[in-house]
Amino acid sequence: MRITTEIKRSDSVSSTSSSSSSSSPSRNARTTKNPMSPKSTFERLRRKLSSKRGDEHDAPTRAGDLERVFRYFDENGDGKISAAELESCVKAISGDMTSDEAERAVESSDLDGDGLLGFDDFVKLMEVSGEEEKKSDLKEAFKMYEMDGSGNITPKSLKRMLTRLGESKTTEECRTMIRLFDLNGDGVLSFDEFSNMMV
Repeated sequence: MRITTEIKRSDSVSSTSSSSSSSSPSRNARTTKNPMSPKSTFERLRRKLSSKRGDEHDAPTRAGDLERVFRYFDENGDGKISAAELESCVKAISGDMTSDEAERAVESSDLDGDGLLGFDDFVKLMEVSGEEEKKSDLKEAFKMYEMDGSGNITPKSLKRMLTRLGESKTTEECRTMIRLFDLNGDGVLSFDEFSNMMV
């Protein structure tokens, strides 16, 4: 179980360092190119709107957050978000989104086929984006432990990473830790096995 703790700790260190460099531009300001997923954009906007309202709770309700963000993106107040509205707001918050990307995002989540995002469509978009972001984070963490280019976490690569994190383990101890999550018994962790371990 310590492998899970160590991996999560190293993952949170890397995400803390990357998130501490973000800024909060005004809605009309354009920033330098910094492509972000819709989920990251949502989180930035949620923080921005919370601070504007003077609402400093650490855990406001997710439904309330989504409704606030939805209303912000719905610039004309018609209860729907067009691709143009999505593009405009994402550009103002995180720096870059093309018209094609906005169209694809709307298309991928448009449940009723009207070419616009209703609130339910918007919730779906955020959920899909969250899953994609989680998978991307897992891939980054996996790469940290998979250092020898084999596409798997080996006892040797796990030992090296744990040593970097200040946790001294023998190769045999690392082999035992891997065995706990090694579903096919090949002595290494594939990305799928690593993902199952992290869930």
